[in-house]
Amino acid sequence: MRKFNPSLRTDQFSQYLTSVHGKELAKGNTKVAVCVDCHSVHNIQPPNDPRSSVYPLNVAPTCAHCHANADYMKDFKIPTNQFDLYSQSVHHQALAVRGDLSAPTCSTCHGSHGAAPPGVDSVARVCSTCHVFQAQVFDAGPHKDAFASMNLPGCVTCHSNHRVLHPTDALIGTSKDSICITCHSEGDAGADTAQKIHDSLVKLDTAIQRSDELLSRAERSGMEVSDAQLAESEARDHLTKARVELHSVSLSRVDPEIQAGLKVTQKTWQEGEEAIAELQYRRKGLLVSVITIFCVVIGLFLMIRKLDKNPSE
Repeated sequence: MRKFNPSLRTDQFSQYLTSVHGKELAKGNTKVAVCVDCHSVHNIQPPNDPRSSVYPLNVAPTCAHCHANADYMKDFKIPTNQFDLYSQSVHHQALAVRGDLSAPTCSTCHGSHGAAPPGVDSVARVCSTCHVFQAQVFDAGPHKDAFASMNLPGCVTCHSNHRVLHPTDALIGTSKDSICITCHSEGDAGADTAQKIHDSLVKLDTAIQRSDELLSRAERSGMEVSDAQLAESEARDHLTKARVELHSVSLSRVDPEIQAGLKVTQKTWQEGEEAIAELQYRRKGLLVSVITIFCVVIGLFLMIRKLDKNPSE
């Protein structure tokens, strides 16, 4: 292949032999996917061509040709709803709706030719190839060993695998929408910590929204608050970091980010109030000016009328 393109890999076949598909084929199972099932036969296009069956936007539908076909897959005794679940995920939304070609699709997590993506020793750890900081924080927390003792995969236990929905603060805590209560009972130490983390996140999020509404009102009224709005982005950064730190399930790691964010919102809220107060002051000054000008105009009008009636004066 070197004379066609020196950069082309030539280990695809050896990688394929390590995959579930390759191992099944070696056993004589001819129903499994081989090269032409994914790449077609005569209509082969480069992977970066939108017409290609393995173009990022087309990978999931290509896999679904087999994996969403219940009749075809019945002998393998595995679910066939993966494509339907993935279509509801935040990953699919990023890829198909927002057009982010770097968003995960089937081959990102399961590998293309091999049994797993290059450099990943198990599919259970594949999330950390993208979500690096979350994985590092999780590994430093108590859930890593707890999940391992119960033979539970880390990320998938809380976020699912194919139907990965957009995470919200409601996922942590003790409410009916929380995933924490699937293992913890309300009142135990884990549930109490989860609820405190949830309350902290909500407190900062609410403070940011409150400040943003005030600054937006001031901006719509013509006040200059761009510096405060720019500073507000720092509070959002602290909220994002706090949501990453919650994977440690440690309030001591989450709280510093929360307090730093609240400090910023207190300042931006104060600047918003000062802008609104200045607006009110200007309006009152304008009203006084208008009334004064109106009185002067009326006075001049009356004086002119008096002069018109008594020209001798």
